[in-house]
Amino acid sequence: MRTAYSVETVRNAERELMARLPEGALMQRAAAGLAAACAQVLARVAGRVYGSRVVLLVGSGDNGGDALYAGARLARRGAGVTAVLLAPERTHGGGLTALRRAGGRVAGGGASGSAEELIARADLVLDGIVGIGGEGGLRKEAVPLADAAARSRAAVVAVDLPSGVDADTGRVRGDVVRADLTVTFGTHKPGLLIDPAREYAGSVRLVDIGLPLPGEAAELEALQHPDVARLLPVPAGESDKYRRGVVGIAAGSARYPGAAVLAVAGALRGGAGAVRYVGPAGDAVIARFPETLVSDQGPKRAGRVQAWVVGPGAGDDAATVAQVLAAEVPVLIDADGLRLADADAVRARQAPTLMTPHAGEAAALLGVGREEVEGARLASVRELAARYGATVLLKGSTTLVAGAKGGPVRVNATGTSWLATAGSGDVLSGLAGSLLAAGLSAVDAGSVGAYLHGLAGRFAAEGAPAGAHDVAAAIPRAWRDVRGD
Repeated sequence: MRTAYSVETVRNAERELMARLPEGALMQRAAAGLAAACAQVLARVAGRVYGSRVVLLVGSGDNGGDALYAGARLARRGAGVTAVLLAPERTHGGGLTALRRAGGRVAGGGASGSAEELIARADLVLDGIVGIGGEGGLRKEAVPLADAAARSRAAVVAVDLPSGVDADTGRVRGDVVRADLTVTFGTHKPGLLIDPAREYAGSVRLVDIGLPLPGEAAELEALQHPDVARLLPVPAGESDKYRRGVVGIAAGSARYPGAAVLAVAGALRGGAGAVRYVGPAGDAVIARFPETLVSDQGPKRAGRVQAWVVGPGAGDDAATVAQVLAAEVPVLIDADGLRLADADAVRARQAPTLMTPHAGEAAALLGVGREEVEGARLASVRELAARYGATVLLKGSTTLVAGAKGGPVRVNATGTSWLATAGSGDVLSGLAGSLLAAGLSAVDAGSVGAYLHGLAGRFAAEGAPAGAHDVAAAIPRAWRDVRGD
């Protein structure tokens, strides 16, 4: 599992470690890992380190020092390294001395034309402008350099995180550096895992520098294949459909029968033993999935279930949503159900509740503009979870899952932009609801559901358009991939 920690936690861990190490040792660890990563990039883009051209964009503080020491290591291997100093009077003295001793050069002022010309001829640009303590976008003098790097053919490597993004929140509030690779130290920072900042980080490589980080202080968690494999519900020899879990799907309407079909499709592939469908799209559901248990008696009289999914394509059927919320089993609320659900009824529930809005739905629930949610995804998902006393899965290119009682937010990035297609969310709701019925907690059901759904989207698309039904059909392949079968 990948974890991400706040700037404050990282700073405290750095101070604790530096107190036990010789002066400068921690920075040398970071610089060694950074230089090794840059050497690999140069081998790919220039064919070798010797004779390659490297430009360091050096701000004040430790990130600039990391860049200078890494540049010195590359210079000793024969690279032509030039540092562009954005704050000459506050440049890291030890790093600058090391670079000059290794044969590196120092260019003129940060935004000068000569600096931009150097960048245009470079094989690699190393972004050490702003560290993890930076706030807001780039300062005016750094913008031309970031623009020049973006226009150049050089590979751009960011030190710890791209300059200009917010390390703790993933917000982007101005001009930022767009990196091809980010080399981060000690731990991931939240901004490297959450959009919109994540898209500026490129690939992310973690360099272990030995930080003593307390596990309970993590801000984010990102499940990996082994974590998901341990959580997948696998039937035992004595299992029957009730022991495996039965999920109820209250979805669809005369106008949107397809939502019901797609939610059932996701649920049938989610590990529960059976699916009960309640709603006006019973004929469409049974025609596609004859194994579904279809009822027209409403949720209260549908029969035994271990979890409910309510809302996809429900139209204005508030009565059904209210009946489902009154059930004493876990409930997943999606789509129209989010609009129809009474907030007090959600907060009053004793059994787990999982809400699965996209950014527009989250904005409506919070009473803010969609752009505010998209720009502050971490704060938004936490606010929704606290406001409703529910676990909230905020859909997007990086899906976030916040627990009802706080704790680390789960982040998932297995998805693909091809999942932005009608009905994809209905498949996810059925899949996650089935995992709820199989016994997973709301946080685990949301996290595992998003992980499998994202993988299934990748497998279904494979670089070409795919429909929601293709995504549902690819869930078994994603499941087998996670388990290594």
